[in-house]
Amino acid sequence: MFTGIAAGTGVLRGKRGAGGGLAFDLEAGFELADPQEGESIAINGVCLTAYSIQGRRFTVDVSPESLTRTTLGDLAAGSPVNMERALRLSDRLGGHLVSGHVDCVATVLERRPAGAFTLFSFSLPEEWNRYLIEKGSVTIDGVSLTVNSCSAGRFEVSIIPHTLQVTTLGRLKIGSRVNIEVDIIGKYVEKLLALQPPVSPGQEQRTINSAFLAEHGFF
Repeated sequence: MFTGIAAGTGVLRGKRGAGGGLAFDLEAGFELADPQEGESIAINGVCLTAYSIQGRRFTVDVSPESLTRTTLGDLAAGSPVNMERALRLSDRLGGHLVSGHVDCVATVLERRPAGAFTLFSFSLPEEWNRYLIEKGSVTIDGVSLTVNSCSAGRFEVSIIPHTLQVTTLGRLKIGSRVNIEVDIIGKYVEKLLALQPPVSPGQEQRTINSAFLAEHGFF
């Protein structure tokens, strides 16, 4: 698990075919204290396994599934990337719970200044829009952000100067593609609400829905 608070950026030093996918040689822009072979490191929001760690350099394998669902295949040697090491139970949860499993790719529709902040509007496949709520959390290229507003197939975030400076988000322009991970809690809630337990003859059907929650004081 991750928090969406990037430890810093790194650089893709090289890429090559490997087992139907790709192998990336990466260099972190910060010290990897106590590195562990096989540890998880999020690259632009994608959880990958690091091996052949030597100082700040390491290699990861990118599966065909990850290449299909993310923007990693678009990266070229020299591309900057956001990096985050896996969460430890003793760490502060500064962002939100992030699995590193990207759901879809979004595209920058608009970028505009708002005082010291920068507002970005993104388009995304409409089937993922139901997991975004106003003031909820979303992960963009591995960075935890708050949703300002959302509508069918579109949402907006406001990014502070510090985040633009220490992540790759400052490089985004209209048309840029980014990795999106929606809040995992929303997906679990949806699955639980969809479950319909078997009902015995004569037993009243009881499901968790908006009426049930209102009846028990949640609304």
